[in-house]
Amino acid sequence: MEQARDLLQRVFGFADFLPHQRAVIERVLAGDDLLAVLPTGAGKSLTYQLPAIRRGGLTVVISPLKALMRDQVAQMRALGIAAGAVHTGNSADENADTERALAEGRLALLYLSPERALRDDTARRLAAAAPRLMVVDEAHCISEWGHDFRPEYLQLGELRGRLGGPQCLALTATADAATRDSINQRLFGGGAHIHVAGFDRPNLRLTLAPKTDPTRQLARFLERHTGGSGIVYCATRARTEELADSLRKAGLDAEAYHAGLEDAVRNRAQDRFQTEDGVVVVATNAFGMGIDKPDVRFVAHADLPGSVEAWYQEIGRAGRDGLPAEVLTLYGLQDISLRRRWIAMSEADAAHKRVENQKLDALIALCEAPDCRRQSLLAYFGETAEPCGNCDLCLEAPEREDATVAAQKVLSGIWRTGQRFGTRHVIDLLRGTETDRIRQFGHHELKTFGCGGELSIQAWTTMILQMSAAGLVVPDITRHGVLTITERGERVLRGRETFHRRVPTLTPRGKRRKEAPDPVVQNAADQGLYDALRALRTRLAKEADVPAYVIFPDRTLLHMAATKPRTTEALSAVHGVGEKKLATYGPAFLAVIAEWA
Repeated sequence: MEQARDLLQRVFGFADFLPHQRAVIERVLAGDDLLAVLPTGAGKSLTYQLPAIRRGGLTVVISPLKALMRDQVAQMRALGIAAGAVHTGNSADENADTERALAEGRLALLYLSPERALRDDTARRLAAAAPRLMVVDEAHCISEWGHDFRPEYLQLGELRGRLGGPQCLALTATADAATRDSINQRLFGGGAHIHVAGFDRPNLRLTLAPKTDPTRQLARFLERHTGGSGIVYCATRARTEELADSLRKAGLDAEAYHAGLEDAVRNRAQDRFQTEDGVVVVATNAFGMGIDKPDVRFVAHADLPGSVEAWYQEIGRAGRDGLPAEVLTLYGLQDISLRRRWIAMSEADAAHKRVENQKLDALIALCEAPDCRRQSLLAYFGETAEPCGNCDLCLEAPEREDATVAAQKVLSGIWRTGQRFGTRHVIDLLRGTETDRIRQFGHHELKTFGCGGELSIQAWTTMILQMSAAGLVVPDITRHGVLTITERGERVLRGRETFHRRVPTLTPRGKRRKEAPDPVVQNAADQGLYDALRALRTRLAKEADVPAYVIFPDRTLLHMAATKPRTTEALSAVHGVGEKKLATYGPAFLAVIAEWA
């Protein structure tokens, strides 16, 4: 790994690997097949870019994200690495040039969409090039249990065979245990090593709040982030344009983005977001996929997404540089009704609709969580954590009440029915409703039958959602949402631990939350110099027609402003300044620093 570390410093300008990068890269360099689950911001792309340089030969990266391909090709070329992409967003000449470079063996990295890679002519070209490594990005798309299942991904295992069975690396930021198993079986035949780095993003401050006046709530949130870039997600195209207009009238630099806009309008919004500071994009979930902009300071949801995975992926676009960033999610009963209606109206089969509803239930549970948001989020992905001290529920405890007895009724119902049934069956048992299934299994004769008639179906549903968020029960989406009891749930059932539920907040409490401090603290960095460096970066990015962070990310500029390097050698020690960028941009940045020294 010494040679790999030398490349890391010399080419990429990084002093050391991020947590988990080293372990994944070691596996790749050893030739192992690997499924790696790494949170957004953990540096997934480096896990194949560095081995591609270290070992030589061709690395093929399969991704559904055109923006990712475009950005990564620009970044690799800025570092002096031969990279190309073939997709419909390129001109015919650009695609032809890349295919010619592939045939002549001049590429280290080739990016393709799954649809393009599966074409017979492309597969033949790839087979002739004999790739050393096949990378499958967004690998959760191969699983029907994933939140973004794409049928074409099912053919990637066969494609790998057509290419001669090269080593394969599958990458994702969002895969629970069921999704990981599905990826392993379908892409690797069950034989891959699996590396799960964890899902925690401690630099993100999480706030989930009931809707009161959403436009006003968002405007107040955005006012705290003046000068920072961010994304506001909406559920519909109409809502996107309406909210962007309202924010502009409030004096904010907001751009609307959705698939229904003309290409020129969308491209302008995306280009401004990537090259200018302080731009807020109000978008549907069509925006942000694959955009590797590290200095997004906030992500807000004006409407509730459809699942924990979708929410986690979207908020993951904030703070990828490791600096503090803030997340705001607004939710209301109308959001939930809209999502349920979309699921019901979809053309998916009954099994898929059931999974989608269960995933929505899990997100509602997170909204109604009684304790730390981060604990509830990580519990969903099968992890445990201490209270984070950096979410709304930790910073301002919600109104809670002792619900141990009610929780014990739920747990007893699950236990006495053999942990083989879902939420609605357990509620029917507690409320004493003699359905056909209750009678079929003889559950009307259990002691718990009718013990919870004092609460409505909705009240019990909310109760079970909170118990799920608190880690007392786990719904298994691979078994029709069957509820099983965790170790903590068993302690509550036996009376060895209490459970306090959060008073439902879908009806707002009317209490104004304390405002969080500015999420970016620059400490020793001189603000005037930092602003001058950002202005230089913006000018250079526009001249080169690349996103600003391709020149240097915020973290690098902050380091320059704090240390004020005066020589080429000193500048080379700054995080993110490799040999190629030092030669290309070093003189211009040193000149600005000299003016402020």
